[in-house]
Amino acid sequence: MKVLVTGATSMIGRITVQELLRCGHEVRILQRGDSDLDVEIVRGDIRNPVVVNQAVAGCDVVIHAAAKVGLLGTYAEFYDINVKGTENVVNAAVDAGCRGIVYVSSPSVSYSRIPVNGAMNPPATDDVLGHYSKTKSLAERAVTAESRIATVAIRPHLVWGIGDAQLVGRIVDRAKQQRLVLVNRGEAIVDTTYIDNVADALVSAAERIGVQENLRGKALVVSNGEPRTVASLVSSICEAAHISCTPRNIGLRAAVWIGAIIELIFKLRPNAEPPLTKFTAYQLGISHWFDISETCELLQWAPRINLDEGFQRLAESYKPGGLD
Repeated sequence: MKVLVTGATSMIGRITVQELLRCGHEVRILQRGDSDLDVEIVRGDIRNPVVVNQAVAGCDVVIHAAAKVGLLGTYAEFYDINVKGTENVVNAAVDAGCRGIVYVSSPSVSYSRIPVNGAMNPPATDDVLGHYSKTKSLAERAVTAESRIATVAIRPHLVWGIGDAQLVGRIVDRAKQQRLVLVNRGEAIVDTTYIDNVADALVSAAERIGVQENLRGKALVVSNGEPRTVASLVSSICEAAHISCTPRNIGLRAAVWIGAIIELIFKLRPNAEPPLTKFTAYQLGISHWFDISETCELLQWAPRINLDEGFQRLAESYKPGGLD
């Protein structure tokens, strides 16, 4: 099977490419910069239909992981990449006669202010916070409604692992600077996902899409299936990094209020990332964990690295000679 992976510079994209190669598949990647991955590279932007068509040609399946993430940028910037760019990928895959598309989405397309306690793959909605979630929700719904080609959306939840500069990196940096804050004492219960499990799920989806009919049009949450409190997860990350964990506490209502004010202030500083937004306040302050039984059944997949093993691996990476 020949697979195009977009966004291979991300942690998800990179580890997925490595897993595809380990499984014996041929891989091409589409990205703007260079890569040290031993695969065929097409350089360019998913907003350029000509480049996307070139990248997709001759591939059986596309794993579309490229996206604009984070908090920086205008809605138009997020829309151009996450919605229009995805549209280019879908059209190119249809024109090239690919058998399927695996779209990397996010559980944040399905919730914002209301806790999620064990729901199974709730539908994407307009009622979400932040440019990222709003545009990913639009793109996911367009992909899963596509009638010209088999599609499936995979929603990895709070992904982390060795070398992670997002979840792990930010927690470690703030702990070192003694700026770590928990919302509602970190009592919210959340799912997270060790990176290797995400790669396994994406490869499984790529192998089945267009072959296994009951995958078509589905949106499936991927997580470790081990919900824990935010406080416990933050403590485990700090322990793995060998730093003290002494967070301050703030209530959810106050966090949302402060986040809203910070968002207004940072609109005047478009190149600076706000330390808190309404979206991140809710992410830290409300429970969001999911029933992954349908995901496991349809993908014939299960997490092979549990959280404790993941934290052990993370701790090893922070030892002298490991990744720091």
